[in-house]
Amino acid sequence: MKPAPFDYVRAESLAEAHDVLAAEGGDAAVIAGGQSLVPLLSMRMARPKVLIDIMHIAELDGIAMDNNTIRVSARVRQAELLAWPDLAVRQPLLAQAMPWIGHWQTRSRGTVCGSIALADPSAELPLCLLALGGEVTLSSKQGRRSVEAGDFFTGLMSTARRDDELIEQVSFPCRRPGEGFAFREFARRHGDFAIVACAAVATEKSVQLAVSGVADRPVVRDFDDASDAALAAFASELDTRDDLHATAEYRRMLVRELGRQTIEEARRCRA
Repeated sequence: MKPAPFDYVRAESLAEAHDVLAAEGGDAAVIAGGQSLVPLLSMRMARPKVLIDIMHIAELDGIAMDNNTIRVSARVRQAELLAWPDLAVRQPLLAQAMPWIGHWQTRSRGTVCGSIALADPSAELPLCLLALGGEVTLSSKQGRRSVEAGDFFTGLMSTARRDDELIEQVSFPCRRPGEGFAFREFARRHGDFAIVACAAVATEKSVQLAVSGVADRPVVRDFDDASDAALAAFASELDTRDDLHATAEYRRMLVRELGRQTIEEARRCRA
């Protein structure tokens, strides 16, 4: 199929992008890498009247360290963050998870913020953002605001972003002393969206386990006692359903098994 007709705006500044969003609202869509949006356009699952290209806005470029936080701007491609020399030291969870995102061809075009904006419930970056307790910075003509990951993802491919806003950057907390991290994913083929993925952050006293692929958004749970019984109770509470790829019970089994393996690895990796 071919996309429905739309107008194209190549924004040269953040102010220009804000102006178009303010004027068009829900009839506009923001494109950066296009690895998710372009297929949706081609299948006419997305039918914006105006497409705003933000990849030429210099203000939206770069990876920065600030207050023990990695700040990734909207133009940063996934391959760029994965190749960032400090990634494995500053945030091991991202270093472990990002090679599972699609393939090198899609990572070389897709952006970090674009994956967060799409909010696919099986995607790796939303899962990591939630597991780490990161933030999303949104901006519009009205100003900027930050939304915690737990409040940003609101449903199936749905977020707290307003129609006149775009994502300027996402922030991932750096590794703190005594923390351990682990990531596991099960998919039909490497590069496919996860049937179930797990991300764990372990401290001396507890462990956080985040899972994706099992509900309409990633889910996180803090465990003081990560016993098999506690994991089984967590899995049973998940609002998962049968689909073409797996049954709900199979996904719950994966949460129990992958979750246990991920938690054990995170605890072993505590620094």
